[in-house]
Amino acid sequence: MSLTLALLVGVLFGVGVYLMLHRTITRIVLGIGLVGNAVNLAILAASGRIGTAPIIGTDGPFADPIPQALVLTAIVIGFALQAFLLALAWRNWTLDGNDEVEDDLDDRRLDSTSADATASSSAEEVIS
Repeated sequence: MSLTLALLVGVLFGVGVYLMLHRTITRIVLGIGLVGNAVNLAILAASGRIGTAPIIGTDGPFADPIPQALVLTAIVIGFALQAFLLALAWRNWTLDGNDEVEDDLDDRRLDSTSADATASSSAEEVIS
């Protein structure tokens, strides 16, 4: 794998993870797409030297068809996943008017419990 491809894979993966850490569904979907493309590019770059198609001729180096088939399958699955997530984002937008991911009720309960515990421990320190 060349340095340029490795750098491109790293940048795509980093930007994808950065986008997935946001709280809007559209950025999460874009991040998933970028991470998927980075992984596909890494698989193709690491699959070996470029050769001729396995069907043409019998002499010379052949390209390995397994990574190509794997990446093609991953592209199709990634496209279906992105289409499904965009449909969910559109439905959320029509119902709520925004595309932000809401907190889970258990997360809110745990957050309020930890905030209460922190406040009570700081109050006990002030009293003593």
